[in-house]
Amino acid sequence: MSDADAVLADLRDEGYALDVLVAGLAPERWALPTPAERWTVAHQIGHLAWTDRQVLLSATGPGAFQEAVRRALASPATFVDEGAEEEARAAPAQLLTRWREGRAELQNVLAARPAGEKLPWYGPPMSVPSVATGRLMETWAHGQDIADALGVTREPTVRLRHVARIGVRARNFAYAAHGLSAPEEEFRVELRAPGGGTWAYGPEDAAQRVTGDALGFCLLVTQRAHRDDVDVRADGPDADRWLGIAQAFAGPPGRGREPGGSGGREGAR
Repeated sequence: MSDADAVLADLRDEGYALDVLVAGLAPERWALPTPAERWTVAHQIGHLAWTDRQVLLSATGPGAFQEAVRRALASPATFVDEGAEEEARAAPAQLLTRWREGRAELQNVLAARPAGEKLPWYGPPMSVPSVATGRLMETWAHGQDIADALGVTREPTVRLRHVARIGVRARNFAYAAHGLSAPEEEFRVELRAPGGGTWAYGPEDAAQRVTGDALGFCLLVTQRAHRDDVDVRADGPDADRWLGIAQAFAGPPGRGREPGGSGGREGAR
């Protein structure tokens, strides 16, 4: 199985897991507020449906996608919220169907792309595995917002390895997003994986280290939890600073979450 096939399979499963969470909700439950400021359950699913459609546009209509990018640049601070708001106006059953159809189409389109091809995006072009990994990260992170709104505790799965990997690889971007220069040396990150084992990144002898629970790390880098509320430890001043600014998503820094789980406007896009 290729890297693209593996992450696409995990993306499919992550989407299905969230589908199970929302499929049986009464219509009024779609209006529940989530920890993301001004976003309901419907906004969260709407955002996922809207973003899937942008990826499809990138893969199948690059000219039309470039026009979408042009419009986004005209309102960079609001275009994502506007997309979610437009989708959230639909009746819950219609929104759920639209999201399901978009997920299925996206799976087929990405699976058919030639190996090594890169798709245009709002930032740098991305390979199919990178696109699929980003969609999985968003599906999981926005699914966490929905789970929080519903008072549901989700069991972590090995699919979190994709989220953790993005979080580690985005270290330098997190510094840049805050106007800071990233340290030249690599960090060592060791995370306890769901079900046992360890996910490790970076040189074993690195002076700056991050250790702890994989779920906690993923919640932290997607800004779904405050660092005081997760079992993740930094050894070294640079590693400690990183945990205060880490983000696995593109775009400007989000406000993150307050200690104790209260929500600020997150930034995962």
